Amino acid sequence: MTILEDCFGRKVRLTDERLAHILEHPEMRELAAEVERVLRRPLFVRCSRTDDAVRLFYEFYAETIVGGKWLCVVVKYAESDAFVVTAYLTDKPKAGETVWPTK
Repeated sequence: MTILEDCFGRKVRLTDERLAHILEHPEMRELAAEVERVLRRPLFVRCSRTDDAVRLFYEFYAETIVGGKWLCVVVKYAESDAFVVTAYLTDKPKAGETVWPTK
């Protein structure tokens, strides 16, 4: 297990099981190291519209093995815990309230 820090200064767990799940997808293998970077310095962060405890961290990558895509790192926050649920590439960010950067 790895402990990462997000842009809000919170500690976020990335378990070996979750990392293995993320890396099962061939398009994510070259981006494994980017998960930590996107948590620390995302372009923006949105609240999930389906789960108030989930935040979606986004960064755009112009060149991946599947073309220009957004990397989304999904983090679930509990009262005294936070952990990476998954990370994936997507054509466009999901709708939701942007909570980072703060205005």
